[in-house]
Amino acid sequence: MNIDEILNYKLSGVTIQDIAIAITIFAIALVLSNLTSKILLKVLRKLTSKTKSEFDDQLLVTAELPLKFSIILIGFYFSKEWLGLSKLDIFLNKLIESFATFLIFWLVYRLIDKFAYIFDKFYSKFGKKLSADIENFTIKTLRIITIIIGIMSILQGWGINVSAFLASLGLVGMAFALAAKDTAANLFGSLVIFTDRPFKLGDWIQTPDVEGTVEGIGIRSTRIRAFTQALISVPNATIANSPITNWSQMGKRRIKTRLGLTYDTTKKQMQNILKDLKTMLQNHPDIHKDTIMIRFDEFGDSALGIFCYFFTTTTNWGKFLEVREDINFKIMEIIEKNDASFAFPSQSIYVESLPKQTMG
Repeated sequence: MNIDEILNYKLSGVTIQDIAIAITIFAIALVLSNLTSKILLKVLRKLTSKTKSEFDDQLLVTAELPLKFSIILIGFYFSKEWLGLSKLDIFLNKLIESFATFLIFWLVYRLIDKFAYIFDKFYSKFGKKLSADIENFTIKTLRIITIIIGIMSILQGWGINVSAFLASLGLVGMAFALAAKDTAANLFGSLVIFTDRPFKLGDWIQTPDVEGTVEGIGIRSTRIRAFTQALISVPNATIANSPITNWSQMGKRRIKTRLGLTYDTTKKQMQNILKDLKTMLQNHPDIHKDTIMIRFDEFGDSALGIFCYFFTTTTNWGKFLEVREDINFKIMEIIEKNDASFAFPSQSIYVESLPKQTMG
């Protein structure tokens, strides 16, 4: 048997020569896919490295693998066309379409990972910076959506009625929704927290159920470190539907107290004490100057009452206690300087002289 007979020998209606040419075409595609990464992509990397933007660099890295596989897919397509397998033509065409669809959605999936930093840049323009939990949640959601749409597109290409298939899953979906309603509620609760931003990591918050420092904001729950150092996990659905007091967002902290002086305090002493108290607070570096109220406002049962109402500039609890202690010491000095005394609850009993008894 000579070489011509060998080349023209048919296997399943296809000559050895056609099979060899098809394999050669596919082999060339494999070589080109490798050359693409070594030569073409190398040239493109040099060009993108000269630009200031990171976008083109990330885009090139993301598209590298899908581009290589797309060249192989093109080689497979031309090999198939050369063989002319009429019996398998419809199947192979759908197979190629499925792989092409897969490559497109694979590229989108990789783009989501590579361009995650865009979320930070976008929100920072509005004065908001997404936490790691929010960014991860966004990326995972986009990944899932991409995978679902990709699978549906591939199934649609094979003639599967995706709409009918989804409709048939309606009852199963309802059962799943009922079983996972708490999880869904926590998911929407996390969305409320992420969008409204009532607190952030490190904030001191208080709800009707818990008080402490926020240590983590997750998809299902928020972790709060109580002042007893216990770590409390609160479902996001619960915390999103509760009134939240964010003490860390205070611009100032209030001090409201009363002073009681003894009744032997003279008018002059009281006026000097009020004046000295106001001067001390106005000159104190840790006291807000906008609201300072010092008033002699009542005659109590056992003391002359002075109403004190002002605010500290610090909102930190430890620093606030230091400032309040310093203010208390200065108040004691002012009272002592003016020769006055603090009153304490007491009663004075006055006994009139009894009438003398006559001797019988």
